[in-house]
Amino acid sequence: MKLIHTMNSKKYLFLFCCGLFYLGGCTPQNIAEDTIVEGIVTDQNNTAIPDVTVTSNTGMITTTAANGEYQLDTDLNGSLIFDKEEWLPIKVNIDFRSVLNVNIKPNVYATSYFNTENNKLSNPNFILNSVQPTQNIVTPAPTNSWCTPAAYSGALNATTTPWYAGWSYFEHLLLNQNTPSLGTAGKPVRIIDADSWAPPVNSIVNWTKDTVYVLDGFVFVDTSITLRIQAGTVIQAKAGLQLNASALIITRGAKIEALGTAAEPIVFTFEGDDGNNNAVTGAQNNRGKWGGLIILGDAIININNGEASVEGIPTLNTKGRFGGNNDNDNSGILQYVSIRHGGTNIGADNEINGLTLAGVGSGTTIDHVEVIGNADDGFEWFGGNVNTKYLISAYCADDGMDSDAGYRGNNQFIIIYQDASGDRAGEHDGGFSPVDARPYSTPHFWNVTAIGNSNSSAVTFRANSGGAYQNSIFVNFGQGVDIEYDMEVSQHSYTRFEKGDLNITNTTFHTIGSNNIFVTTVK
Repeated sequence: MKLIHTMNSKKYLFLFCCGLFYLGGCTPQNIAEDTIVEGIVTDQNNTAIPDVTVTSNTGMITTTAANGEYQLDTDLNGSLIFDKEEWLPIKVNIDFRSVLNVNIKPNVYATSYFNTENNKLSNPNFILNSVQPTQNIVTPAPTNSWCTPAAYSGALNATTTPWYAGWSYFEHLLLNQNTPSLGTAGKPVRIIDADSWAPPVNSIVNWTKDTVYVLDGFVFVDTSITLRIQAGTVIQAKAGLQLNASALIITRGAKIEALGTAAEPIVFTFEGDDGNNNAVTGAQNNRGKWGGLIILGDAIININNGEASVEGIPTLNTKGRFGGNNDNDNSGILQYVSIRHGGTNIGADNEINGLTLAGVGSGTTIDHVEVIGNADDGFEWFGGNVNTKYLISAYCADDGMDSDAGYRGNNQFIIIYQDASGDRAGEHDGGFSPVDARPYSTPHFWNVTAIGNSNSSAVTFRANSGGAYQNSIFVNFGQGVDIEYDMEVSQHSYTRFEKGDLNITNTTFHTIGSNNIFVTTVK
């Protein structure tokens, strides 16, 4: 097992110089100039650190001696990276200085956290064409009273029928089967035209399984209206990009009551889809056919003084606003719902998530929901504190789950299943402007099973997000848990770890690239 830290050179690097001073008579010029740069690398107590790798932007490499000294022939208009296993790396602009003395800090996360929190490297031994282990990885059950007792790691118990069986697209994807027919043939079709659909105030609108509903444009369920969808109903959406995109948006003060069952799930998909297609090729080839399902609530967020416009809807459209002061807000219920082939591009490479939960409160009920073949994230939480159970995000082209803007909910029994197009299983941001905005993002996840690809990361915490993954399993990722360390601000995700607001416990990792389980990225 190797626990390391690394630096993302494209997006997260920052220029930091601690204890640096200038000696010599170089006059800064806007040209490259090769000469010797030298200095000493020490810790916070000014103790010399040997064996630190020093790498220049020109590719020159050296290591520090026993007394912490280094010397490198490089470009004075370039930069140096100081890196050592179990220490936090930094990048420093040379700025035409010939002497750079650098102070670095130990990476407490990498040096001790893996074993002390009962995390381990182990093969979960999944059943063929399944994400169910042949034998439970026994762990202490969650102590949170909201959780369902489960004294094992991962989303599935080895001894019971998987909870996705019988209702999900995902079950057929695993087995490379055709999905069942949706039974739309011969049913009347009702077009829900965004320009003309206007239910009365305080009304209940019923969509029933004997009709196929086709969304045409951005269909808003306005404040005070309840949309009630019968089990077995199929909702399709017209294909289109940008202004021609179609999506269903539940606004603040409105509700959706989509109560499917295991025998009759509710399906959201694109116009003309009647199922009965190969699950794998359908998930890969039909990404981005329509928008997605967006739910906007009145719970607390940490941006724009507590109110914001959800991504994908023009800011001048007040129906797209979310956030408020009611963490108990109730936006309705989703149960046994399958959301397929969404994520259309609505402009500037901005795609809609499969299920967007923006400022949604804990009064909302969400369980047994899958997002399959979405062109963006499967699930995204923008603030709020809604709780969820039994979620599946499969073959999505970005992250399995994404949270930010002060999201603080609990989530249990989650499956993330990626093909080669997937990015992170979980991407968790905190605040944006400022980064230490309250409330902090602290999403909690229990019993996650995530299957990645060799180019993806298991979990990223950044922008001051805290959070937790417990009793989970991560298999086949290029990188494990990535925590951002931002020395430009006093609050960052590594701070959340140091303060106990971020933790990974009782979690199993298998086939992680170079066994890079815990990584610290310097912004």
